[in-house]
Amino acid sequence: MPRSVSVRGGVVLTSIFKTSIKDRRAVRGHNIEGDQQSDLTVHGGPNKAIYCYPSEHYAFWRGQLPGMQLDWGHFGENITSEGLLESDARIGDTFRIGSAIARVTQPRMPCFKLNLRFDRPDMVKRFWASGRSGIYFSIVQEGDLAAGDVMERIGAGAEEVSVQDVVRLHRGDEDSQELFERAMRAPIAGSWKEDIRERWAERE
Repeated sequence: MPRSVSVRGGVVLTSIFKTSIKDRRAVRGHNIEGDQQSDLTVHGGPNKAIYCYPSEHYAFWRGQLPGMQLDWGHFGENITSEGLLESDARIGDTFRIGSAIARVTQPRMPCFKLNLRFDRPDMVKRFWASGRSGIYFSIVQEGDLAAGDVMERIGAGAEEVSVQDVVRLHRGDEDSQELFERAMRAPIAGSWKEDIRERWAERE
């Protein structure tokens, strides 16, 4: 739930401070029961209903941030997954998680609140440079989920554009015209397409 955090020049309301839970929770509307976004202009909504961050990335970050205690949920994710990386999750893929069904919509573009969570002014920059964006989902079918539930892929995105592909195109790490064209056809939520298109035009 939202909490107020003191920052230089005032107070910020944020919901990035997550803690692990074991009990089963309802997945309804654009949210998981017990979770509430603080600033709906940039967080939450239909295309950012569930944020998933791979547990595999935690080993990398423990190496990058020695001495910092990193518990599941530290990146503000709703689900800490195992076996699903950004390179495996394609835009438009659908997954059954518990009895709910969710669809991959976009990567995460970090905001300054990640700096607050880690108490580091460079965390947003480090996060984006790492390429480990995590995965946003929309809720296709309401249901419930709990820790330990299997994330089962039940449908594939038509264009086979992964979340990692979107990040790499956005950062200018890809020069494949064929991948760019597929990305422009893929149902990527948010402003990613517009940003990628602008960057591609600048290259040309």
